[in-house]
Amino acid sequence: MKTRVLLFALLFTGIISYAQQDAQFSQYMYNTININPAYAGSRGVLSIFALHRTQWVGLDGAPVTNAVSVNTPINDSNLGLGVSIINDKIGPTHENTISADLSYTIPTSETFKLSFGIKATANLFDLDVTRLNPVDDDPSLHDYNNKFSPNIGAGLYYHSDKGYVGLSVPNFIESNRYDDNEVRIFKEKINYYLIAGYVFDLNESVKFKPALLTKMVYGAPLQVDVSGNFMFNNKFMVGIAYRWSAALSGMVGFQVSDSLYIGYGYDRETTNLKNYNSGSHEIFLRYEIFNNIDKITTPRFF
Repeated sequence: MKTRVLLFALLFTGIISYAQQDAQFSQYMYNTININPAYAGSRGVLSIFALHRTQWVGLDGAPVTNAVSVNTPINDSNLGLGVSIINDKIGPTHENTISADLSYTIPTSETFKLSFGIKATANLFDLDVTRLNPVDDDPSLHDYNNKFSPNIGAGLYYHSDKGYVGLSVPNFIESNRYDDNEVRIFKEKINYYLIAGYVFDLNESVKFKPALLTKMVYGAPLQVDVSGNFMFNNKFMVGIAYRWSAALSGMVGFQVSDSLYIGYGYDRETTNLKNYNSGSHEIFLRYEIFNNIDKITTPRFF
């Protein structure tokens, strides 16, 4: 039975290698640095972020993702710098991605700024052939032990303290993980992202922020994530999100202190896949280090 479930996961991985590509996050509005390098330094402080996601709990071979990032403005310049690491496991595959981001920001008005960003990435891809249980061993599969591939990306991020719009392509270079007679186990495709969000002050203690993420990949359906989050007294956040024709999510967060914010999200599939798992869990921590001169009085909502 375990082999059948793993085979199912592998077949599904082959399908989502075009649809999902980059690691999936429900709380993308707090993890922008991984998809848009222009975000680096935009919060104006040293920001440390860590996330763990367990997807499709109960399904053998389902994705498990860990992400860690640090980004900061550079002194009093218009430059921002970021470093991120993503560890992604799906079935017999194990992928580590290390990225460095550099941004440059110019003011466009009294409230809005435009940031340009570039991303350089090193990817290590590993295929555990012992989990494939092939009838006939294929020696070429053994060549995928920590296979290295470089990549580059870029992004634009137009933002203020209240709202943002971003366009980005994290990886411009397409690559085949395995290609034998045009039969591909995994092909890295170009992912195009559009993000947007705005914070509305409903009253002195309640803020509302709708947000949007759209991802386009050639050969796959358009992915659209929409969310609505409420923040109460600049401390407690609750929200809901919908991934078009895929999943419904609930999110909560708490500003523990000026520096520390924690968040949790739960996804439930809206497709037939919901019959084979008990949902997805995502938890993150964000810790920020302020200078005395730039310490904010109210937390940023994104």
